[in-house]
Amino acid sequence: MSHTSADPFYSASSASGALNISRSSQNQASINAAGALIWRLKQNQLEVLIIHRPRYDDWSWPKGKQDPGETLPETAVREIREEVGLKITLGAPLAVTSYKVKDKSKEVYYWAAQLPAGAKARADEGEVDQLRWVTPKQAKALLTNATDREPLQALVHLAKAGDLATRSLVLVRHAKAKPRSSWAGAEGERILAATGKRQAHALSRLLTAWQPDRLLSSPWARCMQTVYPYAQAQGLSIKEKRALTEDSYRRDAQKSLKVAEAFCDRGDRSALLCTHRPVLPAVLAALEARSPKALRQALPQQDPFLKPGELLVAQVSLLQGRLVSLEQVKPFED
Repeated sequence: MSHTSADPFYSASSASGALNISRSSQNQASINAAGALIWRLKQNQLEVLIIHRPRYDDWSWPKGKQDPGETLPETAVREIREEVGLKITLGAPLAVTSYKVKDKSKEVYYWAAQLPAGAKARADEGEVDQLRWVTPKQAKALLTNATDREPLQALVHLAKAGDLATRSLVLVRHAKAKPRSSWAGAEGERILAATGKRQAHALSRLLTAWQPDRLLSSPWARCMQTVYPYAQAQGLSIKEKRALTEDSYRRDAQKSLKVAEAFCDRGDRSALLCTHRPVLPAVLAALEARSPKALRQALPQQDPFLKPGELLVAQVSLLQGRLVSLEQVKPFED
């Protein structure tokens, strides 16, 4: 995964404090998998989707092993598509379950995911022979493995608090740019290095896990190039915000903060903001002001805050308007 041994590639925290993890190559399990608890409201009753796998004769959540070249969020989205035929958007991270498989450590990362409007789950004939929509109480009784109750408990907690339906705020630091020392042109025209271009394409794949459809970016070339592959793939436009450039932040940090606050508060759509390392404190300050104590402590605290191409994902409750989780994710670099 192109990370140094102590360099975290994924971290997640919940407002409840129940989830607080950071994973690097030093503390990751031998086997990693990901999945989701897909939920819907039927006549105001919460229901979740569970599957039966004939190979193991068990009732569980749709999930599967991470493939080479994937990040964990990508794994979850792919496995849901393959096992139950749904194209989901990830909501809040729920839990990471741990157990042994033939003396090897295994961890499974779970997210909440609302059933897409008008979609219908269908079983993958190779691995799944039954699907059931059940209440959380019924799911708890049906689930074969005790560890599968951990993400269910987190999902129920979010539902009771009115925080299950969320939108995503994705903060991205632009991908790796050509060094200043070797760039003779204007600073705003400095472009991505070859590594940065690979990061941008990796980001394009990763961002589909949250599907932000309101895109804000510094107009400087390296930020626009970072966001463009995703925007092009999704048929979206990028709204250029000059207040997100380094020059503007140095002249008037309050303008940058106002753009960051609008990014956090505006509407009910998932959004993405791409900016530069020196501007990150303004966006993090806006997020901190809207975060409960457990999440304020989980925000990046030290410069450089995010590495080039790295992203921070905040889930915001649609009903309550508060932050319910934070994730920090590195895109996979080819």
